[in-house]
Amino acid sequence: MNQPIVAISPGPRGWGVPLEVIIQDKRRKIVCITGGGIHPVAQRIAELSGGEAVDGFSTIVPDAETACVVVNCGGTLRLGIFPKKGLKTVNVNPVSPSGPFAAYIKPGIYVSAVGLDQIQVKKEGTP
Repeated sequence: MNQPIVAISPGPRGWGVPLEVIIQDKRRKIVCITGGGIHPVAQRIAELSGGEAVDGFSTIVPDAETACVVVNCGGTLRLGIFPKKGLKTVNVNPVSPSGPFAAYIKPGIYVSAVGLDQIQVKKEGTP
């Protein structure tokens, strides 16, 4: 079955190049670690990708089931810890690589200042 590829671009004052999220095998979860439930950005990524948005503060999701992580980090911890683990990270805040995890924040795995306008289906792909 073909799965949509969701392209997520940096927003105004954001950092990164578009990263792509595609649901594959067990990697079906869009883990939201923003506090207060599911952020609209996480919900939109889940809707377009066919994945499942999960509140990462109330549910533990194994890395092997994570398609991407949505954070609202203005500091260094949440924006860097997930790229260090090799997980695609979408920050709704306009934050560039900094702090002790900066070496792990690379184009294609991290993007910031993401709003709903920065999320779109790129093309159909085969997982």
